[in-house]
Amino acid sequence: MNEITVNSTINKALGSLDHPSQYLTFLVGKESFAISITDVNEIIEISSVTRVPMTPDYIHGVINLRGNVVPVIDLSARLGHSCTEISKRSCIVLVEIDVTDDSTQLIGMLVDEVKEILEIPAENIQPAPDFGTDIRTEFIQAMGRVGDDFIILLAINRVLSVEELSQLEQISQQPSPTQEQI
Repeated sequence: MNEITVNSTINKALGSLDHPSQYLTFLVGKESFAISITDVNEIIEISSVTRVPMTPDYIHGVINLRGNVVPVIDLSARLGHSCTEISKRSCIVLVEIDVTDDSTQLIGMLVDEVKEILEIPAENIQPAPDFGTDIRTEFIQAMGRVGDDFIILLAINRVLSVEELSQLEQISQQPSPTQEQI
């Protein structure tokens, strides 16, 4: 009983700390999304993307990133919208996804436009809704209130299922076109 009281006191103390978290915001279609800045490895311009035959529409292809094959996901298509139309503002956000307890996978997410890094105070972050959005709610970590608007905070490790991550890992193990030519 004493342990419960101590843990409850610690949780209340931690919850009362007013530390804003930083999020990278970006557009997919006309919707604003964000991911924790700690999940972002790098943001790169779109270079040549090699399409991989017989992959789902949301797999845009692979890129050669410093000699490594990195799968690129079209986030719009993955979230059930149409495929992204590439523009001069389109870019790839590189993130690392946990595949297993001891293994990660570098993945590029194709987005329409990166906006900014926002600090969202903890009191402005609310739980994901049970309904009311046009994406599957398991992708939503929370909702961040910025002014009068909400930004969907994506749960980056849940954007793809374990089976889909396995498929991506197999794609990234394939030799890149430059490696085949050597």
